[in-house]
Amino acid sequence: MCKLTRLAEAIAGIPIGATLMIGGFMGVGTPERMIDEIVRQGTGELIVIANDTARPGVGIGKLIDARLVKRVVASHIGTNAETQRQMIAGDIEVELIPQGTLAERIRSGGHGLGGVLTATGVGTVAAAGKPTLEIDGRIFLVERPLRADFALVAARQADHLGNLGYALTARNFNPLMAMAADRVLAEARSIVPTGVLPPDAVGTPCVVVDMLIAVEARRG
Repeated sequence: MCKLTRLAEAIAGIPIGATLMIGGFMGVGTPERMIDEIVRQGTGELIVIANDTARPGVGIGKLIDARLVKRVVASHIGTNAETQRQMIAGDIEVELIPQGTLAERIRSGGHGLGGVLTATGVGTVAAAGKPTLEIDGRIFLVERPLRADFALVAARQADHLGNLGYALTARNFNPLMAMAADRVLAEARSIVPTGVLPPDAVGTPCVVVDMLIAVEARRG
């Protein structure tokens, strides 16, 4: 079944206050067209789970600039001064999670696990209020899984069924997030006929993709 959907229609289904997982690593592998459309439609009060908030005017940074985000869950915000300003002003809530822990919490959410055990953060402020478990004399934090209402992911190629193939560092978070959300919206640089993508190049299978953003002519 073809899952091609017009961009505006797909984004219109995201309600105010939704929790979004957005793929990418410093803007690489981030679904720019979907982010631009969220800004255009003005969907606000969003909770964003991502590796970072990129930079002002880039990737997730566009959502920050437009003040559409009320809470960020990320591994760092160090490259976006606007996120920092809004956090200091109390306009946005930020939860910082060690990068590996963030990835594993997302993976846990996508694979139906009850959480992940990690020694990262033990004895630091990252452990505040979190349960611990001792195994063989070592203390581990019990980190709970993360899930979202929507995952917005970007691929290098997709076929008309919605199978997705990623390139290089776009694999860092996109495939994990596609498994950890109730609905998955995907965009790709190119959409090829079914069968063109070899099975071993598929990073996200079509069964978890709900909508594939159609490639549309853009004016201006």
